[in-house]
Amino acid sequence: MNLPVLVGLMVVKITLVLVVFLTTIAYVVLMERKVLGFIQLRYGPNRVGPWGLLQPLADLIKLLFKEEYTPPHANKVLFELAPIIVAITAFLPFAAIPFADRILPDSLTIYGYQVDLTVAALNRGVIADINIGILYIFAISSLAVYGAVIGGWASNNKYSLLGGLRLCAQMVSYEVALGLSVIGVLMVAGSLSLVTIVEAQKNMWFIAYQPLGFLLYLCAAFAECARTPFDLIECENELVAGYQTEYSSMKWGLLMLGEYGHMIIASALAVTLFLGGWQGPFLPPIVWFLIKTFALIFLFIWVRGTYPRFRFDQLMYFGWKILIPLALLNILLTGVIMMYV
Repeated sequence: MNLPVLVGLMVVKITLVLVVFLTTIAYVVLMERKVLGFIQLRYGPNRVGPWGLLQPLADLIKLLFKEEYTPPHANKVLFELAPIIVAITAFLPFAAIPFADRILPDSLTIYGYQVDLTVAALNRGVIADINIGILYIFAISSLAVYGAVIGGWASNNKYSLLGGLRLCAQMVSYEVALGLSVIGVLMVAGSLSLVTIVEAQKNMWFIAYQPLGFLLYLCAAFAECARTPFDLIECENELVAGYQTEYSSMKWGLLMLGEYGHMIIASALAVTLFLGGWQGPFLPPIVWFLIKTFALIFLFIWVRGTYPRFRFDQLMYFGWKILIPLALLNILLTGVIMMYV
């Protein structure tokens, strides 16, 4: 296959995945508002389109036409740059997450020209099957904290700065537990490639071998996404809206895209590592992947509507004195079992 055709097909594939990912973020926001409305015995959005299904489009139009505001004495360059960093670091990790086995045949005939789709895995349900996929995802996701800290400092607002500092401390604390929680999976699979990890779960999902690792991953992922009960970076009764306080219009929209994008990535990664990825009977692989991912997204929303948030000292205690020791114990037990069983 010549290079222009290869690049063109890759661009089409990446564009389609990005459009689906952005649409999913929009409708996860609507899903959260609907579920929270149900939990709180109210209707939720139901005015724009049938059953409120066009509410994300109305929200987008509203954000595009809202006034752009930059607070006085703010660092304008960094203030503009921060939402872009948060949004990009939420999109890039999805490139390494496999969402299906094969989405196209091995070859296609386009205008009489035979196109080999096995080149660069164009027929696979992943943008890039890299052999260090899990490291790539953790490395990119961890950069999001820079966007939040920069935005909090550049806003010239004490609530924004405190929110950024809290987020920094929270991310440093829980990234250790998050990384340690998946070591057991990597030991069992013997690979850092996410496609290989999913294929290794053909007969048994890794949650059966790593139940403690799965629970630790979920707790750390809730904290990494700053979701309830770990949403201390923007708790309204203390910090107004944390590092997002001074943001409006599409800059605020990018911060929201980043927040919900991280939640989807965390859910998809849990499915990939512990719940068999696209594996499942009868239904198409991509349907199984979506069912499992949205089940975990629903768990994120359900916890938000059900549980109160921790105090900050409780959050630090839970991360350093409970999650990390348990994660180290899980690694030790996995090693002992692999050695003697």
